[in-house]
Amino acid sequence: MPEPRPLGREFGSVQLTDTETAEQKAVPLEHPTGEVTLRDALALALMNNPRLAAFSWEVRAREANVIQAGLLPNPEITIELENFGGSGATSGFDGSENTLWLSQLIELGGKRTKRRTVADFDRAVAGWDYESARIDTLTEVALAFSQLLAAQERHALSEELVGVTEEALRIVGEQVKAGAVSAVEKYRAEVALASSRVELAWRVRQLNAARKLLAATWGSTNVSFSGVAGALDEGISPPPSEAALVRQVEENPDLARWTTELSARRALVALEDSRRIPDVTLGGGPRWFNETDDNAFVLELSVPLPLFDRNQGAALEARRRVAKASEERRAAQVDVTTALGTAYESLAATYEAIVSLQRDVLPKAQAAFDGATSAYRRGVFRYLDVLDAQRTLFALRSEYLDTLAAHHRDIARVERLVGRPLGEF
Repeated sequence: MPEPRPLGREFGSVQLTDTETAEQKAVPLEHPTGEVTLRDALALALMNNPRLAAFSWEVRAREANVIQAGLLPNPEITIELENFGGSGATSGFDGSENTLWLSQLIELGGKRTKRRTVADFDRAVAGWDYESARIDTLTEVALAFSQLLAAQERHALSEELVGVTEEALRIVGEQVKAGAVSAVEKYRAEVALASSRVELAWRVRQLNAARKLLAATWGSTNVSFSGVAGALDEGISPPPSEAALVRQVEENPDLARWTTELSARRALVALEDSRRIPDVTLGGGPRWFNETDDNAFVLELSVPLPLFDRNQGAALEARRRVAKASEERRAAQVDVTTALGTAYESLAATYEAIVSLQRDVLPKAQAAFDGATSAYRRGVFRYLDVLDAQRTLFALRSEYLDTLAAHHRDIARVERLVGRPLGEF
């Protein structure tokens, strides 16, 4: 199996022994409790994800195929009885001839070695497929973890909004009692509070769904943990240059596998070419003549005549599949490079949006809301002005969380495409 790519190499993953069965592998999963870190989630998924385990079984199956491919053909034993059960001198067994025949197929042209080579390459290709599945699992966990982290922060923002609207309703109620404002403004504040509570209930549902999605990455339907640890704005840094990422695109196992795949198909060409050489069957053994009580040895050499079938079709098919693999490799290169370019543009755009929101937009929106609230207390602004500033501030903070979540998704996708963490660039 190929060595693990740099992405997630510090974690163990599903590894099966040659004699292990599915029943032996199935052990009760220890469900995490409390807050789960990203490292915890990655480790749990790599050890327990059922789709990843399925790829590991495929690797083991192909290892068994390597054993089978290297075995010699079995010899054959034949017993022949001739000249019995007829008439006259052959009516019984006294005139019969009995032969004990042992034969062995002798493969020529190095077929067994070439067959084992093909099986070895097939096993290596399965190893690359396992590596792709391993990195897919890492990406799936990173995406689910960031989605849950975003759901937690959106939930916290909705709770804060409910608190702000409750405080606003209290202030408006005092103003109404004092006769400073119309009762209509109290109705507006009550509507705003009811709306924020509806949004909070929706965020609770989203949070529960995100927790289930993360638990599914380690093959669990039991959500026993309370949440995840961390913050969306932690570790946000400028992305590396696109050129540096493109130089590392060969780390992607979806591309790296094609070198092995091409070798496997070329090995199959050599195997099919060797099958043009006919195999020899050598046989022989003792023969007993019951009538004369004599015995002798019989020897046979059987060689097929390759007059019609010289395996020319299979050899041509194998060569054409090499040409097909070359085109598939080129297509994969284009697909991965294009996907990387697209993901990088999104990564750079979300980073720029995060910086702009942090430095300029959110501080000004917060200042506008604080100023409107203060002015309303002094009777300078109407409640509509406060409500407008509040909606603007919380809409921008929600947009900020959405942008952070999108940035984390972009990081996970770019890391999947280059096969290593962005922090190593």
